[in-house]
This record gives sequence, C-alpha cells and structure tokens, in this order.
Amino acid sequence: MKRILLTTTSFQDTPGEHHALLQKEGFELVRQRGPLPESRMLELAGDVDGMLCGDDVVTRAVLKKSLPRLKVISKYGIGLDKIDIEAATELKIPVTYCPGVNHTTVAEHTFGLLLAICRHLVTECNHVKKGDWKRLTGHELAGRIIGVVGMGRIGKEVAFRAKAFGMQVLGYDIFWDDAFARQHGVERVEDLDCILERSDIISLHVNLTGQTRNMINQQRLARMKKGAVLLNCARGELVNSRAVAAALQSGHILGYGADVFEEEPPPRDHPLFSCPNAVLTPHIGSRTYESVSRQAKMAAENLILVLKGQKPLAQANQIGSQ
Repeated sequence: MKRILLTTTSFQDTPGEHHALLQKEGFELVRQRGPLPESRMLELAGDVDGMLCGDDVVTRAVLKKSLPRLKVISKYGIGLDKIDIEAATELKIPVTYCPGVNHTTVAEHTFGLLLAICRHLVTECNHVKKGDWKRLTGHELAGRIIGVVGMGRIGKEVAFRAKAFGMQVLGYDIFWDDAFARQHGVERVEDLDCILERSDIISLHVNLTGQTRNMINQQRLARMKKGAVLLNCARGELVNSRAVAAALQSGHILGYGADVFEEEPPPRDHPLFSCPNAVLTPHIGSRTYESVSRQAKMAAENLILVLKGQKPLAQANQIGSQ
C-alpha cells in the first residue's frame, strides 16, 4: 500500500470526486493541516511515496530525506515557489501542478476586494451590525485605470472583468499576448514604474521569483498615485508589508486588498492589522466549491498517473528523457 502525505486543507475540507479518486487507489493517507514549515516536513519526510501538498515548504533537505521512497510531489494549485524545483529535478522527483483551474475564482476574488475597498463594504457592514447608521461616500470603478501586473491566465481574467466594469486596462508582462490585448483593448506598458504612475488601481498577478520578491517597496509605492488602490492575490512576498502599512496610514494610498501574506497564517502583530483601510482575507482566492473541485481532481489525477508510471496532466520539471 502506497502512503500519501496529504496537507492541503482545501482538498480535505471540500467534498467532491477527488476523495473517491484517492480512495479507489487504496492509498494510506497521512493527513496534516498545512501549510507546514520545513521543520514539520522534515519530520514527515522519508516515509511516504507521494506528497499532495499546498504551500508547504519543500526544501532540498526535505527532498533528500524523502528518498528513496518519494516518487512524486503533486502540487495542489499553481504556485511552486515553496518547492525547490531545481533540487527536485536533480534528485529526479517529478513535481506536478494544476494550471488553468483557478483563474476564474481568483479574478472574482480580486474584484471582491476592490469593491470592498472602494465602497467601504467591510466598514459599513460593521457599522450597521453595531446599530450605527454611518453612510460613507465611496468611489465608482467605471472610468478608472487599472494596471494589471502579470498578464497570465488570472491577469487576463481580471482585465476581462475590468472592461465589463467600464475601466481602462493597462497591462505589464514580459510575455505578451498581443492577440488577447487587441481583442480586449488592453494597453501594454513595458515599464513597471510607468504602470504604477499611471494607474488608479494596481493588481498583482505575477509569480514569486528572485526578481519579483519585494517588487512593491517604499520607492515603488511612492510612485503610485495618491489615493490609488493596491491589490495582491498572488504572493505576500511581492510587497513590503511595512511599507504598505506606512502608505496606508499616511493616506498616500486609499486601500490595500490582499489574500496572501509573507507568512501564513500571519503573526498577530502584523503591521497591516492596524490599518482600517486594509481588506485582508486568509488565502481563499481560489477556495470555491467549483475551483477546489477542479484543482483537487487534477492534483489527484497527477499523483495517480505518476505513481502508475504514466505522464501527468501537467509537470513543472523535466526528468531524464521527458
């Protein structure tokens, strides 16, 4: 019987076909509530044939301790920054992932955060529940300029929805889909500082890399328009949280909407927690019944296929003669 380390809470907490897929294979499931730090992953490593993980920290040390038994890491989702892909490739461990399954729901969540900020929805809801009738004045989205930083699947979905709101869309990405941009009226901006300066709203949808880490820092925030909104449904490490908190408290930016943090869950003294104009959610951008079902099924199928010696639906690294 093959043992599988299952850490993703979305997979475990949401009913669907994905559970039956694992059950049918007769796997012994080692269930943990992730995301797990390296220390816990090291404790669990070495005694499983596969990992079906979320945002757990899978370092070279974890991978080396997992051998020779570990045959596959199946990532639930698309973000691979917590897995040492280079080390996995060297050690000939396939890493699979789930592209193309969560772009709709993350884009919808992005607009949920944006509307909450621009119309003071969280603040007003709390007022009414306390018996207060305080009517704050908000902002329309129509006619505003949104800068989408990262025009992959999710960025495109955000751009598509922004046009429906009557917004002007600017896009920034190294890899540019000119056909999509022409079809949906997205203007390409080839300089990050320029898109920050021109936009009323900035929405981040890039992968976390050495180049993108801390890309929104004190200097970049200063380039944004006074009263602009910053949205982050990608990775917490893309922004400097202390700099964002300072920009919020000074009034330089109107609001920060985020679904991600540098550390998850964040510490109780996180600098953004003292900012009333920060709308923060616990990494639920892709956590809908529909999206979880798609991602979990694909993650389960990837895991099963590799363990059977077959080609997975999507693999992040190339092993041997693949």
